[in-house]
Amino acid sequence: MVLFINQGIFVTASQSSNSAYSYNTVTVVLLTEVVKLVVSIVFYCKDNSVSSLVKEVQNNSRVLLLYFVPAFLYCLYNNLAFVNLSAFDPTTYYLLLQFRVVVTGIVFQILFKKKLSSKQWLSLILLTAGCMIKQIDLTGSNTITVKPSEDPAVIETQGFHLSINLVFIFVQTLCSCFAGVYNEYLLKGDGADVNIFVQNVFMYLDSIVCNAGILLCQGNLFVAFTRDALGSVFQFKVIIIMFNNAAIGIITSFFLKNLNSILKTFASALELMFTAILCWILFGIPIYINTIIAISVVSYAVVLYSQNPVQQ
Repeated sequence: MVLFINQGIFVTASQSSNSAYSYNTVTVVLLTEVVKLVVSIVFYCKDNSVSSLVKEVQNNSRVLLLYFVPAFLYCLYNNLAFVNLSAFDPTTYYLLLQFRVVVTGIVFQILFKKKLSSKQWLSLILLTAGCMIKQIDLTGSNTITVKPSEDPAVIETQGFHLSINLVFIFVQTLCSCFAGVYNEYLLKGDGADVNIFVQNVFMYLDSIVCNAGILLCQGNLFVAFTRDALGSVFQFKVIIIMFNNAAIGIITSFFLKNLNSILKTFASALELMFTAILCWILFGIPIYINTIIAISVVSYAVVLYSQNPVQQ
């Protein structure tokens, strides 16, 4: 949760005054996958040999190919995160992503053929409602901060704008849901007997290929690795983004291996609440009645779900 909260703040902090990026964001995502790959190889080789890793890759080439599905979805998700954070402030961005809660429940139920109980569905819906209540203005003050748009085609409505970015958020939400559940399916299904670090190697190798493909489609594959382009990437604030996101990827694989994607979604949803509390403690930003109600609803949803968890 801390890493996810940091990611939104770090990405926003790396933007220029007009919410643009002075670096190629696809290159940053690609290099992040390289960091994840190196970390996974190091962890695996700590207890195994390099030849053993090569043999694992050869013996599980089918699983390597299957990982192209979540790798491509995560590739879209990570790149859209930069696009959407340039249009929305972090709080609004996390709010809109909470619609993945119910979608994840549906996908989980279909893919794993495990019907969610009425209490489980109620907890998912309450969680989503709690995140929405957080943004309802009950005091006459505007609690939603959205970056102003210079695009005349953008419609300003009740604090946030209706634009192509809402479509991007929706696509990012679907990518998050399907990638998370399908990744869990591989970790516990076809790849259940494969070392978790080898599975991570598969994921990150495929992700590097996918991001390289995006650069190629943009016509930036070679330009992105010139001295000037890399110089704009290797700044402290951008390097922090890469390592923070790399840590998110590594930890998520352990989370999905031992728990499940619905619990991961709950953890992600709580980011919104902790962001409000931390901003109050650190920066003195007031907590309004809607925040208190939202925290109460989300807390009850978590308790309700913990009493009726999805069986492993």
